[in-house]
Amino acid sequence: MEFLEHAPRFLFFTGKGGVGKTSIACATAIRLAESGKRVLLVSTDPASNVGQVFGIAIGNRITAVPAVANLAALEIDPQAAAQLYRERIVGPARDSLPEDEVRGMEEQLSGACTTEIAAFDEFTALLVDSALTAAYEHIIFDTAPTGHTIRLLQLPGAWSGFLEAGKGDASCLGPLAGLDKQREQYREAVAALADPQRTRLVLVARAQQATLREVARTHEELAAIGLRQQYLVINGVLPCSEAAGDPLAAALCEREAAALAAMPEALRALPCDQLPLKAFNLVGLDALRQLLADSPAAAPQVLEQADLLEAPSLASLIDAIAADGHGLVMLMGKGGVGKTTLAAAVAVELARRGLPVHLTTSDPAAHLAETLEGSLDNLTVSRIDPHTATENYRQHVMATKGAKLDAEGRALLAEDLRSPCTEEIAVFQAFSRVIREAGRKFVVMDTAPTGHTLLLLDATGAYHREIARQMEGSSMRFSTPMMQLQDPRQTKVLLVTLAETTPVLEAANLQADLRRAGIQPWAWVINNSVAAARPRSQLLRQRARNELAEIEAVANQHAPRYVVVPLLEQEPIGVQRLLQLAEGAIDG
Repeated sequence: MEFLEHAPRFLFFTGKGGVGKTSIACATAIRLAESGKRVLLVSTDPASNVGQVFGIAIGNRITAVPAVANLAALEIDPQAAAQLYRERIVGPARDSLPEDEVRGMEEQLSGACTTEIAAFDEFTALLVDSALTAAYEHIIFDTAPTGHTIRLLQLPGAWSGFLEAGKGDASCLGPLAGLDKQREQYREAVAALADPQRTRLVLVARAQQATLREVARTHEELAAIGLRQQYLVINGVLPCSEAAGDPLAAALCEREAAALAAMPEALRALPCDQLPLKAFNLVGLDALRQLLADSPAAAPQVLEQADLLEAPSLASLIDAIAADGHGLVMLMGKGGVGKTTLAAAVAVELARRGLPVHLTTSDPAAHLAETLEGSLDNLTVSRIDPHTATENYRQHVMATKGAKLDAEGRALLAEDLRSPCTEEIAVFQAFSRVIREAGRKFVVMDTAPTGHTLLLLDATGAYHREIARQMEGSSMRFSTPMMQLQDPRQTKVLLVTLAETTPVLEAANLQADLRRAGIQPWAWVINNSVAAARPRSQLLRQRARNELAEIEAVANQHAPRYVVVPLLEQEPIGVQRLLQLAEGAIDG
């Protein structure tokens, strides 16, 4: 494995959701630890599943992995970090300020920006020489999906520049109190990230054209901020020996070969490893040890005809959605489970039926235009782009609030708006504008991967609480975006997952988080099911057998209603193939 040769102290694994970053990061940590190195494995994903992979509770503290000598792990929990950060600022004021002022401080610190600052604070502490990390020879970062990670890795420079310019008084959702003390830590973090002797970035991809295009963009964006020591790992490549006698396996092999042949030029110069698709689920130490080994796959069990799956199809779900005539349909879930494709399939089928539809995404790494490859009557498409939303917000504030200020006041306001926190407010406002349209048409939203979406919902909840506080005692009626999300007559949340252990567990955890926020998921969609595709290849049939227990768990334990979408021979790209996907290949 080239990416493991002469490994530096810091190894970052990043890429599109669902490509296997966590599995490869965990397998790398095990291999280095079992070679005698002292290793700390860190997850920066707000929806981390490292603990699930190892079968232990980790959380926001360094925890030894009992089954692997020399290995410890840490999950940076944004909520726990934010609570500690808030208490560090508010705690000293509790005995000296009136209760209403303390409550106001707590509310001001309740936004997602505070969460981001706090998690970022913990992240940079791991990149500098300190007592916290002195015991470890390697620190391996299992990062959040691409868009979230680019934001995290850009933050040391963004906050350093903001502080260096003396803009430490910004008033935003989550004030910057305490950040000024961290200037030196941020400077050291920037230096560590840019030093190829200390930091290596491992881009993880699948042999899929869209995934490789996104990895190429990630490569260029991170190289632009100084992370130039990059390696490429292409995970889950189906051995072409499986293609004989199975049209599905043959089509998958052909698709993967075409994707690799058309690999973007920017990636061709990178050192590259390929990992074959395994027949087993990558959960537990034995499976993780085999991931980076050259050992053959386990002998497959025979999948009987009776085991082949019959389940409800996506078409039946769209029938129920269409009956309402309008509303918000939000697709949520772990990265890489196919939310963008399924959102596009739902939207084009509703539009084909003559219903007005706005298809949009809040995922920084989504590419709806590439999935649609065409236009359709009754369908409009948009993207909540953080950079565009932030710039539009800045211009609006300067043109309205800034118009009433003198030159000095305008200069101070402009400085305030250059805070990285401004993005949180701008994205939330753009999100709110889009979902308001659902009162008169269908709005189908492809959301960012779980952790990023939960941060957006945090901002939505903070706004709702502030409006409710302001309206307390008033007889006026009011409505907030959170109230719309909580109303099942206005919003249908579809949880998208795969028939695999970790995605199902993560979808169940997301469902619990949503329910705590008063949002009840409407249905689950199990995507890319091998069992539903009725394969003949031995390796694929073994994977199909592994799926059945997960599908049964969704049907009997988790989902109020569910559908299963089969793995298709051809990628569902373009309006016609999306319509075929929506019509369903299974009738339940």
